Amino acid sequence: MPATSEAMMTVRIERPLSPHLQIYRWTLTMTLSIVHRATGVALYFGTLLLVWWLMAVSSGPGAYAAVQSFTSSWAGRLIAFGYTWALMHHMLGGVRHLVWDLGYGFQPTEREWLTRATLIGGILLTVLLWIAAYAIGGGGR
Repeated sequence: MPATSEAMMTVRIERPLSPHLQIYRWTLTMTLSIVHRATGVALYFGTLLLVWWLMAVSSGPGAYAAVQSFTSSWAGRLIAFGYTWALMHHMLGGVRHLVWDLGYGFQPTEREWLTRATLIGGILLTVLLWIAAYAIGGGGR
């Protein structure tokens, strides 16, 4: 091997690695980026529960009663609430990314505002949706 090839390989090996979480200051934008990905994964699993419910509806009263007993339990309602929040948060995160794709919202104050609006908006939309569902459907019965 010629000396120049060895020198080039040595330079590649000795280059510093890209900075990672030890270097960067943790921000809300970074956190919500990870949460956006996690809610996307959670939506896949929640959609399986929705399919289970739809199949039970089409299968008859016995299958529907089994699903309804699960969804009316505290664990089922907690999962449904989490699915609703994941859906609302992921939707608003998608809108935030759309705004960025259009070339807006990159200034630090705009970026922070969009991030906080996504976080707070997801929570508020979820709570409002559940309040409306209980008011319309009588969810406490």
